[in-house]
Amino acid sequence: MAGRSLTQKLIESHLVAGKPVAGEEVGISVDQVLLTDTNGTQAWLQFEALGFPRVVPGRVVSYIDHQVFQVDSRNSDDHRYLQTASRKYGATFSKPGNGICHQVHMETFSIPGQSLLGCDSHTVLCGAAGMLAIGAGGLDVAVAMGGGPYFFTMPAVVRVWLTGALRPWVTAKDVILELLRRLSVRGGSGKIFEYAGPGVATLLAAQRMTIANMGAELTLTSSVFPSDHVTKSFLARLGRPDDWRPAVADDDATYDDQIELDLDAIEPLVALPGSPDRVVPVGEVAGTVVEQVMVGSCTNGSWHDMSSVAGVLRGKRVHPSVSFVLFPGSHRILETMAREGLFADLLAAGALVSEPSCGACAGIGHVPAAGTKSLRAFNRNFPGRSGVKDDEIYLCSSVTAAASALTGVITDPRTLGAETPVALPAKFATTDVGFVAPDHEGEVTRGPNIKPAPIGEPVAETLEAPVLIKLGDKVSTDAISPAGAAVLMFRSNVPAIAEFSFKNTDPDFVARARAAGRGVIVGGEIYGQGSSRESAAVAPMYLGVRAVIVKSFARIHRANLINWGIVPLTFDDPAAWETIERDDPLRLEHLRSSLEAGARVQVVNTRTGATFTASCVLTPREREILLSGGILALTRQQQEQRSQAAPAARHPRSEPGRRAPLQ
Repeated sequence: MAGRSLTQKLIESHLVAGKPVAGEEVGISVDQVLLTDTNGTQAWLQFEALGFPRVVPGRVVSYIDHQVFQVDSRNSDDHRYLQTASRKYGATFSKPGNGICHQVHMETFSIPGQSLLGCDSHTVLCGAAGMLAIGAGGLDVAVAMGGGPYFFTMPAVVRVWLTGALRPWVTAKDVILELLRRLSVRGGSGKIFEYAGPGVATLLAAQRMTIANMGAELTLTSSVFPSDHVTKSFLARLGRPDDWRPAVADDDATYDDQIELDLDAIEPLVALPGSPDRVVPVGEVAGTVVEQVMVGSCTNGSWHDMSSVAGVLRGKRVHPSVSFVLFPGSHRILETMAREGLFADLLAAGALVSEPSCGACAGIGHVPAAGTKSLRAFNRNFPGRSGVKDDEIYLCSSVTAAASALTGVITDPRTLGAETPVALPAKFATTDVGFVAPDHEGEVTRGPNIKPAPIGEPVAETLEAPVLIKLGDKVSTDAISPAGAAVLMFRSNVPAIAEFSFKNTDPDFVARARAAGRGVIVGGEIYGQGSSRESAAVAPMYLGVRAVIVKSFARIHRANLINWGIVPLTFDDPAAWETIERDDPLRLEHLRSSLEAGARVQVVNTRTGATFTASCVLTPREREILLSGGILALTRQQQEQRSQAAPAARHPRSEPGRRAPLQ
């Protein structure tokens, strides 16, 4: 019998449905769940709508990490709802300022060998600890909180074989940028990257976190690192030595594919504005004037990042024309920085240290001035994500950012001379002041801005609707449902957030959708890439979008569309995209019966008379959900059927069985 990869071991140890064969649907049990104040509010509303009495996974945590400033009472209302729902239903609550969910979870709750599902795409960071960590939409997370499996298509497992070691001034951020340069944002679709080889042992846990985290930009299902002596040391420094356990692949493990990467050959890299895969050597853009430089986010908020920056700035001053802001990833790191003396050097150099939060990465605060360039050690630079239209956001490593903050232009850090080595503290701060434990008591408090989750409608036999918008390739969920402080306050209010749909791409989209009543969206490759935000599916559904026809979908967004009853179709012939214009009336003939039969859908453009076909490959489970109008609609139908079948035998929903702890 052939040896097994670590990914295979993780999936097989949690498998509850399906066969773990690439391309087949599998269902896994979920040990841990994390939620944020962006997508988590809707997930809790959906959890309540599904009728669950309490959470089932052994660890569920609600994090306030995006809008920690609470600039509007509606932010505070959402946070109060999250805290009271967590208290009542059995989840831990992480207070504003306690840190970014992914890093805090890695530091506090990661356990090698366990599974983690989160309503944020960067949940994959915890794969750095030998976990099976996957991002998903809110409805999938709500089902998992109630004890249900998480279903997804079994990915191909690709071994990334690392050799050598990083040279001075070259970082883990450059490693993942190099993979993006080679493979593009489409390169990880339908795959899990499992890191192995002698180079892995040279990477600290924080460096593994950066690589695993930004695997989301490759559209990977997840990234997995072994749990080895590095992981053991990391957990020991956090005061959690008993949580460590080994998790490695068999020596003779087989993989679907392999990528080889020599760490010695990597150089400092920068992603040009517009997409994380527009990667070039730093020398190609050196000298570019920048007015804003930032380090942080869930990709670069570790102690290693903060200490590296302090080493560059120590005894120097930030350029007068530059605003340099640091976002530590967690309160633990912030406290450790204070105890280890980093603050004095950073403040003396002119750096601004912000609260541990997602902050500017999600367009909340520190919005760049119009027409200026910003250099960021973050993970995403999709157009407009920073909070201003036509922004120019470059991505880089923490040390490239720090070097550039000193000079006022993008600078190769290797020009600074010898690099100051990063020393790990013997112990990280062990504070837990930012956590509130549940007690299963009290009532859930809902502010006036919190609205019930809408219900989708069953798929019609034939759909006649206009093309509301035609889009090209790499459309992100930021483009569909924008980020930023003005929008975040409505994540618990679908009617309100729907008004922002495609606002930065087509300000007339909402009015056109309302006038049409029913509509279709047409797009290109990897539609819905980036954030897992569910509002990018539920808001268009609320506005009447009933089908999306594209060349290809990002994994999480396609699942979100199905969960809300929007038909996700792909062109059988991508050339058909060229024949369609906005406002074209389309007729999707026999749509429902075609989906039921697993057949291609015939689409007629009644303006031109042209006909093309599109496909929607569904598992039986997905088909039932989609045809019913989504998970909530299906649940309501099932409840009504049970009620009609046994009106005299109504009982409260019993708690789903708790799964035995994994060994």
